[in-house]
Amino acid sequence: MPATISKESSPSIESIIQQHRGSSGALLNVLEHVQEADPKHYLSEASMRAIAQRMDVPLSQIYSMATFYSFFNLKPQGKHSIVVCRGTACHTRGSLALLNEALSRMGIREFKEEEENSATSPDGFASIRTVACFGQCALAPVVMIDGVVMSRMTIGKLVHVLEKIKKGGAV
Repeated sequence: MPATISKESSPSIESIIQQHRGSSGALLNVLEHVQEADPKHYLSEASMRAIAQRMDVPLSQIYSMATFYSFFNLKPQGKHSIVVCRGTACHTRGSLALLNEALSRMGIREFKEEEENSATSPDGFASIRTVACFGQCALAPVVMIDGVVMSRMTIGKLVHVLEKIKKGGAV
């Protein structure tokens, strides 16, 4: 019986693998699509083991790829995604204050940036992560919320967007 990603109507890991078999970058594509299909947007240990077995790839290679690329998640993620750039230009223009504001508004008390780059709110509403650089330094500070990149972010703009998504609105 093929492993499924969740009890919901998601494509099975097997069908995702078949869709990408033989293509350039197949493993990367499979990992990406399995993560997208998971309701919590992450690669579980069971999913990685199933991919390794079905693609005949060592689990260490799967894990190595999943930990190398920052867009893969190894822990369940929140409904919304907030990414704060912590590169030099963004840092000097206030990204730490933006990060702290987002963490505070999402109820995340403990976040040690030097130890990990992401945390999820206790209610599962949002996951907040940091990245080294978005490559948009001239537009610093930069924040991405639910895939929408926002430049020249201020605390006021951030609060407005976070309140909007809390009320069910789109970014």
